[in-house]
Amino acid sequence: MAGARPADKDWYGVLGAEPSAGAAELRRRYRALALRYHPDRQSADAPAGAVEECVQKFIEIEQAWKILGNEETKKEYDLLRHEDHLRNMGPVDAQVYLEEMSWNEDDHSFSLSCRCGGKYRVSKDEAEVVTLISCDTCSLIIELLHYS
Repeated sequence: MAGARPADKDWYGVLGAEPSAGAAELRRRYRALALRYHPDRQSADAPAGAVEECVQKFIEIEQAWKILGNEETKKEYDLLRHEDHLRNMGPVDAQVYLEEMSWNEDDHSFSLSCRCGGKYRVSKDEAEVVTLISCDTCSLIIELLHYS
């Protein structure tokens, strides 16, 4: 996703949906809002400022759907939201290179043991997107690095 970090905007909030909403619910909310704010559906008698607000809202709704209506971009957006959440939880405990983690053929993921006995886990696809990973048992967070 090019431009500003997509996680900087709450695209679920734009559609009035919860992050747990399924594809059908997201589509339903998008369609309802798009019909409501579509520029062609605005009254000719409406003040110019009100029409401009509707146009801006419609553009925002379209952008939300562009991200959340596509499985790949939605997954990337959700990962970035999760990473932002981790960033706000507290300091990073350690920096670890992906190549230092163990590859698990069974679930196609990388893992690293935490000092608490838990595991840091990240799938191959997620490792390309995320930089922060939380332990599955405690609140420790590591930063994932890649060799250049």
